[in-house]
Amino acid sequence: QLTENLPDDAPLMFLGRIEPIKGTHIAVQVALKANRKLIIAGNIPDDGITYFETKIKPFLSDKIEYVGPVNDQQKNELLGKSLALLMPICWNEPFGIVMAEAMACGTPVLGFGRGSVPEVVTNGVTGFISSNTTEMTEHVRLCQSLDRRTIRQTAERRFSDDKISDDYLSLYQKMK
Repeated sequence: QLTENLPDDAPLMFLGRIEPIKGTHIAVQVALKANRKLIIAGNIPDDGITYFETKIKPFLSDKIEYVGPVNDQQKNELLGKSLALLMPICWNEPFGIVMAEAMACGTPVLGFGRGSVPEVVTNGVTGFISSNTTEMTEHVRLCQSLDRRTIRQTAERRFSDDKISDDYLSLYQKMK
């Protein structure tokens, strides 16, 4: 769901499993430092309950909201209304599909330059790649300068079902 004109107080979004390697606790710190609302959506795995209870729950307030797991419709609505998706990963994530989902909604991605983030995010076009929490907080302020329609078009060009299936077919042809 592409929302081109966001209100000035549009929230940040964290979407994913609530566990240390995903950096939910860092997303909370970025939101607090940027003085932005943060919506956290995702499941808490059994081995993540203590992490949630100690690193996330103490910060829940009217500014930091945990909405639990979401379905695709809710995900699209939340991403479409968000200033940015925060992707402060603490591991080399091979491919975070949530980045493509956010971009399909025209929502920029703010991620640490690890794993697939540099492959997915075009710095200054579809989001910003940060080295640390301070940089990510600074990048929050730059999100309104990005063109959400361009972000959506980039996602369509790179990640649509037609594009992916064409790429697979091309790869299979090369392997013959």
